[in-house]
Amino acid sequence: MAAKTDWNPVLRAEFDKPYWRQLQEFVHTERSRNTVYPAHDEVFAALHLTPYESVKVMILGQDPYHGPGQAHGLCFSVRPGVTVPPSLENIQTELHKDLGVPVPSHGSLEHWARQGVLLLNATLTVRARRAGSHQRRGWETFTDEVIRAVSAKPETVVFILWGSYARRKKALIDTGRHAIIESAHPSPLSAPRGFFGSRPFSRANQALAAAGRDPVDWAIPDQP
Repeated sequence: MAAKTDWNPVLRAEFDKPYWRQLQEFVHTERSRNTVYPAHDEVFAALHLTPYESVKVMILGQDPYHGPGQAHGLCFSVRPGVTVPPSLENIQTELHKDLGVPVPSHGSLEHWARQGVLLLNATLTVRARRAGSHQRRGWETFTDEVIRAVSAKPETVVFILWGSYARRKKALIDTGRHAIIESAHPSPLSAPRGFFGSRPFSRANQALAAAGRDPVDWAIPDQP
């Protein structure tokens, strides 16, 4: 992680733990033998684009996209010009129904990240075309610590937890101080069973307003 981010002092202790060295050795070996996503310099993009001081919403994903050109370090997001994956397409549909904003022409969520929406996957790397291939190697230990650090912030943060995996992370969050919005996952199989109609974006802004915090401009401009 680049030294310029304010996450470094928050997470520095993790870098001296045995699991971190083993994790980095594993990822290095994987990159030497296989294609791994995202690119090395994008693994920590979520932390670089959303400083610790700025976090007011956290959306938790599970695994980076494992197709060519998809993952770029933000959960659910793809760069402009990349075909929008089905889960993200459902997120865009719900955003439109919730707030009435236009469906964007691309799948980049950097507009959210730059406003304090931390878009974090629980696992930060993946082997190409092998979903879940880097799970249980140590990334979850690190990202659990990120969740705990966000929960330790004194100001209210809205945690948006989609699907059973993300919802289990609620145990790491101080639910007495922070707002939790949870529903089914936006994947095609799950979205009709509770994601559609859950209105997470308007509810997040309502929770931020109740805490005296500025809302997120969820409308994604066509030019990111």
